[in-house]
Amino acid sequence: MTTPNSLRIALIVDPFTLRMKGGDHAPVLSAELLGRGHQVRGFGAPPGVIPRSRMESMGKDGLGVLAFRPDIVIVYDALSPAGWHGMRCAKKLGVPLVAVEEGFSSRGSFIERRLRTVGETLWGRAVRREIVRVLALDHFARAETIRRGFDPKKIEVVPRGLDLEHFRPGLTSRLPERHGATGLSLLYQSPIEEGYHIDTLLRAFAATVGQREDWALLLASDGAMRGAYLAQASRLGIGSRVHWLGKVRKEELPGLMSASTLMVAPGGDRVVDGIKVRRAMACGLPVLAADLPRFQGAVVDQFNGLVLPPGDVAAWSDGIRLAAGSPKRRETWRQNARQMAEEQLAWSNIGAQVEDLLLACVKEHAARALDSAKPARRSEGAEASKASKERLQEG
Repeated sequence: MTTPNSLRIALIVDPFTLRMKGGDHAPVLSAELLGRGHQVRGFGAPPGVIPRSRMESMGKDGLGVLAFRPDIVIVYDALSPAGWHGMRCAKKLGVPLVAVEEGFSSRGSFIERRLRTVGETLWGRAVRREIVRVLALDHFARAETIRRGFDPKKIEVVPRGLDLEHFRPGLTSRLPERHGATGLSLLYQSPIEEGYHIDTLLRAFAATVGQREDWALLLASDGAMRGAYLAQASRLGIGSRVHWLGKVRKEELPGLMSASTLMVAPGGDRVVDGIKVRRAMACGLPVLAADLPRFQGAVVDQFNGLVLPPGDVAAWSDGIRLAAGSPKRRETWRQNARQMAEEQLAWSNIGAQVEDLLLACVKEHAARALDSAKPARRSEGAEASKASKERLQEG
């Protein structure tokens, strides 16, 4: 084993879920841990995706992981094949197993639901028993992990990190202007589909600043209900103030967020990812957010925005009116949002937090192994003493 402050870490991902979920957390976390002096090897990802990663069939005996002889094994998504593979390797090596959970939605796609069902049926109970710690990337992921049968005492919420140089205040964007939008703006970035309370947002906007020439609602997304909601905006008399930007390219997103006045996240049952709100934090963009687990911890009411009940038109109207009516309040929220991002979402801070957790897991696992060995040693000692007495009696 390595020195107490330097670990050999095997990080196992499932190639399908890595690609499906964006795959940025595992590579950046690996690089952060490498930079802190640990030896990290990635398994299950194509070479180069995770630093020093290599493909390894989940159906094999894990010879790559076993040959690396890690002090600890980290798996992404405990019910995926990566969870099963990591559990087998950790048991053979006698090292602790840690899971990172991003939090599937309770619905999800057919493939996601199928993967969860297969994993729960074939190895879910065994993996839950072996895992010593779960790192949930937000409060929604923690709730989903508990719902799937994990011990709440083993779960730690460790926020998803962000590149705070890429997402930062002070940037500009000409994208709204190219679509005819000028002045102050509310930025909406979730899918334009049913289940996201867009109807609530449109009605609240129409009842407040939507009738003014200096405010615009920017729909920076796409979805099957785009035409229907744009038609509703026209019926409400705000058609000229609602601008559909389409899905924004990744390189244009920081500028758009930084240049917007407020982000609106009305939420709904189908909200499965709070990363957009956290990006807004990093850009110093105040957020009016629905009171949902995905946004918990990212938006603090009256500190960097407002937390409002989903689907309540009156409450959202009051929230928009309050935020729009005070530039001084918005500036305070902007400063607070960036401060929160620097404290919570900087990868250097997250790397230190994960490092402390991994070192604690290794220490606790070693202590438990020592304690479990003591009864065996006492039993061996008693047997030896008994045999010695018998020999003396025979003599």
